[in-house]
Amino acid sequence: MNTVTDVLEAARLRIAEDVEPNRFLDVLEQGRMPKERLKRLAGELYHLVRSDRRSFALLASRFPDAPAGDLFLAMAQGEAQALELLGGFATAVGLTTEDLRTYEPQPLAQAYPAYLARAALSGTASDTALALLANVAESTGTYTRVADALVARYGIEERALEHFRYFADTPQALLDQATATLADGLAGGDDPVAAVRCAWTVHALEAAFWNCLAHGLDTG
Repeated sequence: MNTVTDVLEAARLRIAEDVEPNRFLDVLEQGRMPKERLKRLAGELYHLVRSDRRSFALLASRFPDAPAGDLFLAMAQGEAQALELLGGFATAVGLTTEDLRTYEPQPLAQAYPAYLARAALSGTASDTALALLANVAESTGTYTRVADALVARYGIEERALEHFRYFADTPQALLDQATATLADGLAGGDDPVAAVRCAWTVHALEAAFWNCLAHGLDTG
């Protein structure tokens, strides 16, 4: 398992063994999500994206040379843009910038960004690059469904959903940088088993983020 193709396939197989229903999406698409939970979604995303921006900036500083440095710098800049776009959704659900800043995040919802921060501090460039590549299809699909449901079921205007549309469309250029980073890391001796573990953990904790937002709701 020493090529990009082999490692990516191993990660996808590991992830496929651990797929659970997205309870948040189920309730949202049925139009049964209380407005208070939409406010919670905005607050949790605010803290998540701010943390991820710092994590990718740290990775860019740890691995400054191309292709990794270019990848992580672009990802940090992307998180900054996504954070700015989140303001439109927050306003649509009745939150101010100060509300976002003072929102108390749920510990389990923030397990994903906490793990990414750990990976940024002590992991390899291959770890995060593989996590992006292995999870991008599910992640973009989730953000697309969230945005579509918010329009169809809750009447939120499209202009307030730019944050979700942004994460629903990962540029091919970024994926190409991730592929090059993974290939470079594996060639330099990065542990492919650890990279697969990271991709799988990111998948599990992203799922935990969404399901935490549905905690306590009737999801039947």
